[in-house]
Amino acid sequence: MRVVVVPHTHWDREWYEPFQRFRLRLVALMDEVLDTMEREPAYHFTLDGQLACVDDYLEVRPEARDRIAALVREGRLAIGPWQILLDEFLCSGENIVRNLELGMSRADKLGGAMPVGYLPDMFGHTAQMPQILRLAGLEHACVYRGVPSSVRTDAFAWVAPDGTAVRTQYLPAGGYGNGAHLFEAPGELEARAEQFVATMTRWQGESAPLLAMYGTDHSAPVAGLPEMVSSLGARMDTLSGYITSLDGPAVGELPRVEGELRSHARANILPGVISVRAHVKQAMGRAERMVERYAEPLAALWGDSWPGRFLEMAWWRLVDASGHDSVTGCGVDDTAQQVAARIAEAEHLGQAVRDMVTSRLAAAVPSGGVLVVNPSPFPRAGVVLVEVAGSDPLVDASGARVPAQTLEYTPTLLLDEEMDPRMALTFVHGTELYGQHVTGWSLDGGVLTFTVARESSTPFDVAEVSAALTDDVTRVRIVAEPRRTVAALVETPALGHTSLRPNLQGTSATGYVSAQTWDGVRTHARVMDNGLLKVEIADDGTLTLTSRDGVTVTGAGRVVDGGDVGDTYNHAPPATDHLISEPDDVEIGTVCTGPLVAAFDVRRVYRWPADAQVEGTPELPAATRSDRTEEIVVGTRVELRAGEPFVRLQVEFDNRCSDHRVRLHVPLPAAATSSFAEGQFAVVERGLTAEGGCGETPLPTFPASSWVSTGGVAALLEHVTEYELADGELALTLLRSVGYLSRNRNALRPEPAGPQLPTPAAQSRGLRRVSLALMPHTGSWAAVPPAAEVFRHDLLAVPGTGDASLPLPPAAAGLSVTGEGVVMTSLRERDGWKELRVVALSDADTVATIEGAFTEARAADLRGRPGAPVDASRLPLRAWEIATIQLR
Repeated sequence: MRVVVVPHTHWDREWYEPFQRFRLRLVALMDEVLDTMEREPAYHFTLDGQLACVDDYLEVRPEARDRIAALVREGRLAIGPWQILLDEFLCSGENIVRNLELGMSRADKLGGAMPVGYLPDMFGHTAQMPQILRLAGLEHACVYRGVPSSVRTDAFAWVAPDGTAVRTQYLPAGGYGNGAHLFEAPGELEARAEQFVATMTRWQGESAPLLAMYGTDHSAPVAGLPEMVSSLGARMDTLSGYITSLDGPAVGELPRVEGELRSHARANILPGVISVRAHVKQAMGRAERMVERYAEPLAALWGDSWPGRFLEMAWWRLVDASGHDSVTGCGVDDTAQQVAARIAEAEHLGQAVRDMVTSRLAAAVPSGGVLVVNPSPFPRAGVVLVEVAGSDPLVDASGARVPAQTLEYTPTLLLDEEMDPRMALTFVHGTELYGQHVTGWSLDGGVLTFTVARESSTPFDVAEVSAALTDDVTRVRIVAEPRRTVAALVETPALGHTSLRPNLQGTSATGYVSAQTWDGVRTHARVMDNGLLKVEIADDGTLTLTSRDGVTVTGAGRVVDGGDVGDTYNHAPPATDHLISEPDDVEIGTVCTGPLVAAFDVRRVYRWPADAQVEGTPELPAATRSDRTEEIVVGTRVELRAGEPFVRLQVEFDNRCSDHRVRLHVPLPAAATSSFAEGQFAVVERGLTAEGGCGETPLPTFPASSWVSTGGVAALLEHVTEYELADGELALTLLRSVGYLSRNRNALRPEPAGPQLPTPAAQSRGLRRVSLALMPHTGSWAAVPPAAEVFRHDLLAVPGTGDASLPLPPAAAGLSVTGEGVVMTSLRERDGWKELRVVALSDADTVATIEGAFTEARAADLRGRPGAPVDASRLPLRAWEIATIQLR
């Protein structure tokens, strides 16, 4: 009875076929699972740890719900705890939490979730996963990929940065399919079982029950399996039944493994998924920020009623997109297209909620004014771009002048043509004309002139104009009110709002707002300086950055193009690579010169190899890059704003090449042997190498979510980005173009990672645009998270829609969250409470201070279940602790 057979399936929801085609096969499999289990009472089955299998099936077979629930209640069918098996590095920490929350709540309605954090096929594991699982009430994990060579047994204590540990079952000797071949040949059952026992005994010892995971990708149950299991003297169970019945050492007595699991020693972790189809990662980052940091917090603090259903739909789409064959981009093009659409829907839902809330606030701001909303949980004095009418100075509610810089004027003459004026009347829809609203009209000298503005309360009657027309009217003009785009330096309260407007009354402004101590941006030739950072643009288009305390980065922003004949899973350079790093031509132009915003456009022209020369068949890696080249223009907007210690970069180019990788290089101001990267509630230190051992070449390329810091410089990021620390430089991947889902022969991976299918869209041709920022700094990375918060979350500017005669409303604060290293990750409404989640990004214990309009505060777990009352004004946090607080 030492062998415990766990029948299961590993179900890829979408991969080398799109979702609906896989679902057709899922329905057939689930029909077979239910029929087999009801026919054979000894049968047990584990549904891959994800509720998606159940939900996708019940959408087609809703009548089967009670059958599933009965098997779950009997303990024979294990479901959950995840909603979907995610890629842990390509979504936010909050996305991971909502995934687990959705899966467990859905499983509870069917009889309860498997109490094991089953993570069978993720391409490595994040550092804070043990704490996330424990805070959701799970004490066990089960993993396959990423486990380091130091693990010599099947169980270990996986320890999060805060010290939280979970007992973790490792799946050696074949991972989640280590027992898949046990029952393939009935005549060889005993011999195969003996070999299995011998192999697993080396990991589990002479007396422990031996776990046989009987199943693999998309595998169905085998009729008569209970009898075959019994004939071996083995027993059948679910994975949770096996793990929770173990009587082994306590967690504290097991070998310890701390932090993230990204070793190549035991299995491939396929790190190239971080950088392939970069536009999907960009979309995921935008959508997550929209929902997490704009829609939910603004609705919780300033909304009229909680738009729960809209936000639930957004989270369903984000969670679905986080699948380990979805956001990763390692599926066929049809799959990637559907994932991108799902992410776009999530962003649209978030935008709708955000706009609903801000339009409510904007109704209190007079027409012609601007509402400014701060998405950060601390006060900010920052630059916001607003569009206003006229040329009067901007003032706030007190009448104080707001520092401002006009960036551009919008055209006032929208149309001036000879035409039949009656045709022009067909352009009018209600009061809308050319995207604006009619404020008046006139006839003079055979010309019909319309005046338009962004808002209008003037009645307009097309019939009246038509009746006034005569045959001598032959010309139509449309004239818009003068408008300008202005950069304004605005002070905003924490998670609150303020407003401003042109000083239309004609009275003199009463001096500047308290931000009058600000240092403006000064420019000279190709140099920008705001007192915090000096930026010099060299003849070759690279940058020299000098911080106020003297840290200097020289040659930043060099663009390097190299070959890539790998696939969606693994980068692989050609046998003979040809790196292009020097431009053929450079042009540098001035955009604006301050005092709030200064910017230059750098235009660099390169000739990149058009593709790779593949010898023989597609199975063979390419030997070299093509001699044929394409002229590629890489444009970089280099922007420095008042009050920011970083320079903003927007890099764009039209990718007309294939089989290549484009990286942005930043030389380090100081030697570094490690890097620090933020992601999923943690900051992880990584060295210059990665641990190898299973055959996959352990390239030291790693993911960073919002920032990476090393050697005195930080890169602030808008989405998960692949980086490498090599030869004294930080290299950030902007684009990786490949043409196959998996190559049967990849020079850096010994075996296929999937079927060899073409993925032409993964070449990512067309316009590519990436935004990031560079920040030199001294000491540790402690100054980087606040800067990343400002870079990643712009102040919102919304036109006022109230009566123009109204005064500007006073500034209003929402919720303030402060503390050394304390970062807010979520704020939403739940059951009449405002639920706040924070994490201590700190190596030392710290204290969070939460201030706002609430009188009660209590702790909660990750599932929202309430705990004991807490003092929110002084909330102690352990180093790296994730804390959930409910307020009302």
